[in-house]
Amino acid sequence: MEIITPRRLKITIKAVRAAIFIGLILFFIASIVLAAILLTAKWQGAPSLSVQQSSIMYANDGSEMGKTHHGGKRYWVDLDEISPSLIEATVAIEDRHFYDHNGFDYKRIAGAALADLKAMAKVQGASTISQQYARNLFLVHDKTWKRKLTEAFYTVRLELNYSKEEILEGYLNTIYYGHGAYGAEAAANYYFDKSASELSISEATMLAGIPKAPSLYSPFENEERAKSRQGLILKTMVNQKIISQKEADQTYNEALSYRSVKDVKTADIAPYFQDAVMNELSKKLNLDQTTIETRGLRIFTTLDPDMQKIAEEKIADVINDASDIQVGFMAMDPKTGSVKALVGGRDYAESTFNRATQAKRQPGSTMKPFLYYAAVNKGFTPSTLLRSEPYTFKFEDGKSSYKPGNYNGYYANGDITLAQAIALSDNIFAVKTHLYLGMDELIQTSKSFGVTSKLSHVPSLALGTSPVRLSEMVNGYGMLANGGKRIEPSFIKKVEDAEGNVIYQNEKEQEQILNKEAAFVTSHLMTGMFDEQLNDYTSVTGHTIIPKLSREYAGKSGTTKADSWMIGFAPQLVAGIWTGYDKDKTIDLVAERGYAKQIWADFMEEALEDQSVKAFNPPKGVIGVYINPKTGKLASDDCPVKRFAYFVRGTEPTEYCTEHLEHGKQSEPPAKAPKNQDKTWYKKVLRWWD
Repeated sequence: MEIITPRRLKITIKAVRAAIFIGLILFFIASIVLAAILLTAKWQGAPSLSVQQSSIMYANDGSEMGKTHHGGKRYWVDLDEISPSLIEATVAIEDRHFYDHNGFDYKRIAGAALADLKAMAKVQGASTISQQYARNLFLVHDKTWKRKLTEAFYTVRLELNYSKEEILEGYLNTIYYGHGAYGAEAAANYYFDKSASELSISEATMLAGIPKAPSLYSPFENEERAKSRQGLILKTMVNQKIISQKEADQTYNEALSYRSVKDVKTADIAPYFQDAVMNELSKKLNLDQTTIETRGLRIFTTLDPDMQKIAEEKIADVINDASDIQVGFMAMDPKTGSVKALVGGRDYAESTFNRATQAKRQPGSTMKPFLYYAAVNKGFTPSTLLRSEPYTFKFEDGKSSYKPGNYNGYYANGDITLAQAIALSDNIFAVKTHLYLGMDELIQTSKSFGVTSKLSHVPSLALGTSPVRLSEMVNGYGMLANGGKRIEPSFIKKVEDAEGNVIYQNEKEQEQILNKEAAFVTSHLMTGMFDEQLNDYTSVTGHTIIPKLSREYAGKSGTTKADSWMIGFAPQLVAGIWTGYDKDKTIDLVAERGYAKQIWADFMEEALEDQSVKAFNPPKGVIGVYINPKTGKLASDDCPVKRFAYFVRGTEPTEYCTEHLEHGKQSEPPAKAPKNQDKTWYKKVLRWWD
């Protein structure tokens, strides 16, 4: 047994006394701080609850294009005008101890902290209804300590100056339920076409699950996920003995009748564009929907109202009203990435799903410019020859095979040049190039062009079999148009707060990503789809729209059984369009297969009608010469077919074509480029380098 000496006992007593003294001092300080907080909160009085302001979007010409919320989607009703089932379900899932705490649920906070510690990540929230209400009313939703302390202070002010019923009433009238609906009354009207007092328990438990994440749990966005959330709420209510298990089962199995989204008023100007703006705001500024829509922001966007109108009109004019085919469209400034027009579908009221920025579809041959850029960057030229004929490709050391085919079974059954291959969209040439470069090359190159969708390591990737977004493809073509500088689609120029302070300014990066010489050569190769001189065993892919075009464009079309694409650009504008059916249906009508090209051509011509004709200016590292597009050799004066082509300097051909030889006599090479080669006026103007 240890013997405690008097000296040791004396030391121990002193330590205990010191600890008690320090504890009393800390308690005294904490009490003073708490008292100061409470007195300050009480002295400042009841916080104002009328601070919400509409945020406004402006087009790039300064005109107002829409407000982010409308009076018709925001109502205030008394607590006794809200279904008791919605009140019970909300309290059960959001804050079961709401009536017992003083604004902070300390037990829940401790539990959430422990769960986060175990997971080493933020996995569980502990905010009470009072805290959420304070945040929604007064604060920006950042994650700083300053914001958390300010939120706590506002929570104290709410709890000291308002009753629990008043706090709950305010919360239920301001919480966001998705689709621009704020508060229980607006949500009940939007989803079920009835007032909040008329909600059944099934409707109420469905609505109670939405505020946690409206984009995830709205039944209009994902009914399966929303139903799962409703099941969790019902289970929680059973555990809290609010309802019986039998009531929960009956409620869960009850079929809900939703209001038709066609009956809901949508934004008049570019609704899909407005949704894209909201999404960019959320990502760039780390703001949630409530903050964006209620803080009086002034959002200056990149939208060109005239181009938007042209795009919508051309889509409506070309596509048959009786057709169910869908559409995604984007037009962009290739120098900055600023989106000028956006269409995500034919009817926003029917479907808010944005087929330009959200849908992933097989791009078909529109993937080929990325492939051929990689090829040119690795030494290919417009004169590179490969044989086009039916062929079975072996890969994975001969374990697998792939046999692509050309459209309508047309093959040259001989050598063709790269210039012809891209204009005619020859699939054999593309797959041979893809396998020659190595399948990783196209995947990595596509990433350089801004494609973030996952691409498969297969031979058919060259023919666009991996689904991508239209916005990614338009972005990549924009990089070809601007000489290889990094851009990304942007919808916002700047954002000001209610006081006029700039809180976001879109800074344009000008980093050179692509080899500018290879990018230019590829872009010029893409003009070939509109050049009938490149016809050989079939027509160039743009032959149906050539009569519509009054200036030089670069572009590429693409088709699969279910998709039709057209993407192309002039130096100052790039645009792309996808048409197809949303699910499980192929494009079988010939007319429908031509929609994308027709709409693209009509849009580009009218959108650029009042703008000057601009040439594709070659960088110093390329050289232009006339070649015979069939042989790839230099064209002489007597060559029956010739086309102007660009080469990375040092890779241009040096041998003249001999196809035109008669009686063994070779013509003299031309002293200069032939005159009057192009009869179209705009091509004469653009051939300033001749």
